[in-house]
Amino acid sequence: MLQNRAKNNEPKMTRASDPMTREIAIQLFRSLLLVRRSEEYIVKHYPENHMRTPMHMSMGQEFVSVGVCQALEGKADVFASYRSHAAFLAQTHDTDRFFSELYGRTSGTGEGKGGSMHLAAPDQGHMLSSGVVATQIPVAVGAAFANLRLDTGRMAVAFFGDGAVDAGVFWESINSAALFRLPVLFVCEDNGYAVDTPRDARQMVHSLAEAVRPFGCDSYEDDTGEVESVYKLTRVAAEKARHQRRPAFLNIKCCRYLEHVGIGEDWNWGYRDKTTNQREWIDRDALVVQRRRLGEHGISESDIITIEQEIDLSVRMSVERAGLAPIPAPERLYAGVFYEKA
Repeated sequence: MLQNRAKNNEPKMTRASDPMTREIAIQLFRSLLLVRRSEEYIVKHYPENHMRTPMHMSMGQEFVSVGVCQALEGKADVFASYRSHAAFLAQTHDTDRFFSELYGRTSGTGEGKGGSMHLAAPDQGHMLSSGVVATQIPVAVGAAFANLRLDTGRMAVAFFGDGAVDAGVFWESINSAALFRLPVLFVCEDNGYAVDTPRDARQMVHSLAEAVRPFGCDSYEDDTGEVESVYKLTRVAAEKARHQRRPAFLNIKCCRYLEHVGIGEDWNWGYRDKTTNQREWIDRDALVVQRRRLGEHGISESDIITIEQEIDLSVRMSVERAGLAPIPAPERLYAGVFYEKA
């Protein structure tokens, strides 16, 4: 299959062993910043009540989607959960359709009818985001099967939280992917909670990575909280998955800064300790770390500030364009729900 793809003149994927380049470090920072600035805008303006959709924020977890999507160089079919912002923006970098959807405008990904939990841009490799826990996982397995049969050279990726592992369909999907030898990545954004219920109240296993190995799935873990580490790990996992036709499970430890659903903090609820998370996660925020890394790559402070200004401008312009787009008409309510003849 690799020979066939070479004949089709598809771009060759960088090997996992290749060093971190200056250009990749910059792109990782840009993607991280794009997601963070987009969500910071949401937090600031959501109370205006013009974005009438529930928000499951990715803040603090962005580095997972950014590292994975950058590692796959756009040659992936992405399936995300209701916590969809980071995966969508990391894959597409499309703030225009993103904000149009949140504002309920026809220029959005679902003509303004899907909202935050149901972002989709198949033309850009973001196949869907599902509002129902774990339902995106088996669809990703189906996409991996199709990609293998059609020899597209694309990788299927499912993003989900550790709460999705409580669903039986996760284990069925792992088993099926291994049985049919499918190159698919199962990426667990492991923040330790299903809403506000900790893992030890839900699962007997102490290590998800160990639990999936008996199913014939390669397993990887990362608790660094750093985007470059996730990027490198994904290169290794994807390379092996492609060449050996095996699924891979990536368990990436992370911390959700905000409440399960909404734009506020929830440290006062008492189910997790802010001091501990401040020390273990927030004080080594992935975006701050990656900004510092740019300096190590010889990028000047003025150039970094220019990047930040470019991202801020792109977010503002996307919001302005969304405001100019029309609201969907009532007759479009059921459009796209069922099969329609052209």
